[in-house]
Amino acid sequence: MAFARSRQALAIAGVLGLALGATACGTGNDKKSSNAGSAECAAYEKYGDNDGKKVTIYSSIRDIEADRLEQSWKQFEDCTGIEIDHEGSGEFEAQLGVRVDGGNAPDLAFIPQPGLLKRFVDSGKLKPVGGQTKAEAEANYSPDWLKYSTVNGQLYGAPLGSNVKSFVWYSPKTFKEKGWTVPTTWDDLVKLSDTIAASGTKPWCAGIESGDATGWPATDWIEDVLLRTGGPEVYDQWTTHGIPFNDPKVADALDRAGTILKNEKYVNGGFGGVKSIATTSFQEAGVPITTGKCALHRQASFYANQWPQGTKVAEDGDVFAFYFPAIDPAKGKPVLGGGEFVGAFADRPEVQAVQTYLASGEYANSRAKIGDWVSANKKLDVANVPNPVDKLSVGILQDPKTVFRFDGSDLMPAAVGAGTFWKGMVDWVNGKDTKTVLDGIEGSWK
Repeated sequence: MAFARSRQALAIAGVLGLALGATACGTGNDKKSSNAGSAECAAYEKYGDNDGKKVTIYSSIRDIEADRLEQSWKQFEDCTGIEIDHEGSGEFEAQLGVRVDGGNAPDLAFIPQPGLLKRFVDSGKLKPVGGQTKAEAEANYSPDWLKYSTVNGQLYGAPLGSNVKSFVWYSPKTFKEKGWTVPTTWDDLVKLSDTIAASGTKPWCAGIESGDATGWPATDWIEDVLLRTGGPEVYDQWTTHGIPFNDPKVADALDRAGTILKNEKYVNGGFGGVKSIATTSFQEAGVPITTGKCALHRQASFYANQWPQGTKVAEDGDVFAFYFPAIDPAKGKPVLGGGEFVGAFADRPEVQAVQTYLASGEYANSRAKIGDWVSANKKLDVANVPNPVDKLSVGILQDPKTVFRFDGSDLMPAAVGAGTFWKGMVDWVNGKDTKTVLDGIEGSWK
């Protein structure tokens, strides 16, 4: 799954903003703040006069991430007069389709799955990006990123946030106390796991519960492993159905992931046995690292948002992350990741203005300064990224030598990637064998 699924919680700031704007400008209908004509707002003049207009956004972003999201575009709202009404949902993937098909589509949606985006394009519901958005996206993102939201040669979404998934979280403090070394190869990772298990601690903790999206964290495991064992060519064949879902190479990758995830000696620290993975929320899954009940948790860069308040995320802190080790040195050091694409179901001027702004370098730097956010936007200055793991992620994303591949389940048709694949991984964790699971997913791919 491309991003953390957390529910929007803050509406007070928006109410206060409207109240202050009305007071400063002398009318309750004026959405612009009193500094709308100031130098601070000069950069927003290009988005046109949309005072008093409202744009709705639907996404999977909730909780503290949603609070930060709203903070990131506040100056844009104040200067343009556009009110952005964001709603985050843990059932985003399922409910977006319900809303769109029911004639209640949001103006914009942050879509983490290119396969889901294509579904709305094929049904004629999603609008192609406007000329300004297209120019902004092409200036700020690589062709590799733009291809994920391009259908039949037309761009339907501008990239927004990004993440690096090839990380394993750990406690630098615990590693130092125990004399453990960060592994740089798969064999070293296995040896470390055995060492930790022998000490009486379950080395790994994991969780794949995520509401209607339950199962997605397990899909990341097989994707990361296949990218390492088969290389990017085999990975691309798999995500496009160039090879069947139950190809022996895919089965080998899932079995290798199972040497950790289905190993009762290794999991599930702080929660129980293997089957507890299916009922442990992905938000809570890594937390036992902070209490010494497990030592390792494979999860993306965005997991920095999930640590308990006050947790220091740094190389010498309470938690940090290391690169998920390569398996076959001949395959290099591939990186799995994901991201969101801002798709529009309406093309009113104010909707296009928000879509264009979100594709800009100004927005990327505004959001990054707030913390715990990553983007592949080429105008993002790494100096504006406060979190050490995010700095590491941005460096990886901006490195032209990185062999990056987008999350496989997000590239697949939504019925497979966000359907039978997710469900199949739950069945697999709960004891169903590899062949039965993969055969079932293959049978669902039309």
